[in-house]
Amino acid sequence: MTLLLFVVGLILVIYGADLLINGASRLALTFGVSPLVVGLTVVAFGTSAPELAVSVQAAWSGEVDVSMGNVVGSNIFNVLFILGLAALIAPLIVDRMLVRRDLPVMIAAALLLWLLALDGRIGFWDGALFFLLLLGYVALLFRTGRDFSEAVEADDDAGDQSATQEPAVVRRHRAVWQQAGLVIAGVALMVLGSNWLVDGAVAIAVWLGVSELVIGLTIVAIGTSLPEAATSITASIRGQRDIAIGNVVGSNIFNIFSVLGISALVAPQGLGLLVAPELMRVDLPVMVGITLLCLPLFYTGNLLARWEGALLFGLYLLYVSWLVLSTRHSSAQDEFLAVLGWGVMPLLIALVLGSLYTDHRRRAQAALPTG
Repeated sequence: MTLLLFVVGLILVIYGADLLINGASRLALTFGVSPLVVGLTVVAFGTSAPELAVSVQAAWSGEVDVSMGNVVGSNIFNVLFILGLAALIAPLIVDRMLVRRDLPVMIAAALLLWLLALDGRIGFWDGALFFLLLLGYVALLFRTGRDFSEAVEADDDAGDQSATQEPAVVRRHRAVWQQAGLVIAGVALMVLGSNWLVDGAVAIAVWLGVSELVIGLTIVAIGTSLPEAATSITASIRGQRDIAIGNVVGSNIFNIFSVLGISALVAPQGLGLLVAPELMRVDLPVMVGITLLCLPLFYTGNLLARWEGALLFGLYLLYVSWLVLSTRHSSAQDEFLAVLGWGVMPLLIALVLGSLYTDHRRRAQAALPTG
């Protein structure tokens, strides 16, 4: 029954997220928001709604390890697994605005989380700060997307010159109510599903003798990130590269600013979220490290190539391997860390530096006068 509770809860969360994504993305497009802004906000926030529902419910119930592990694990999964797999399917073109504006915000959010967690707690006022930063970021995004919206409205007005065509304002009014209904239904399903998902995950952790932190970093994090995976991979297949990569960047920002922010605000007795020592020792540094890794990968050629996707995907396999070894308290942990420190890390640094050097030479040659 516990396993059934977990599975049904996960299905409800994912299906609710699907309704929310469809309704919210169409609602945004009705008002003429650009595809990149849709990917960074409506789609990203919609696909992160399962993380929000699960983490807030876990924090409210006092299961803070699940709440923290869900966010950190989801951010790692988003970058390494989802971006890696999406880039393997088709190279992802990175919008320059994303590199200049949104990627620095994602990096700053990860570093700020690490800094605030040094005292072992994400407190009430830390949560309030995260939420205020989210409001500022969303306001910035929609202000920069205003020009696109005005252009779409002009096209709608021009199309209404025909007497036989229904006015754009009537079509928009009907669409708003239809998509708003999908959004409400999606939220309701996710709230119900998140309750069952958290209860089932905690029960499974106790039954297996696995810590709640590991369950949050793996089963819950992957389960609640399935909407991001489906969205980005589908967008990559269909050639909607802005949504594919914007979804991941926006989701990671939303996970920290909104999911952790609200979770810290609703935690019982205003105590916030305790940060487990294991999370500070391994998982948070991993999250910060792979977030920083996005900077050179996105910058070089403004493209996430297939080999870079393979690199990210391989790093995720290594991370999961470490989680398995740490859960079993295997004696191979020391050997695994040695391989990472003396083999994988130097190779990773060499690949990144080589890619930066090649990109620098390409840009320098492109700047030379022709003829």
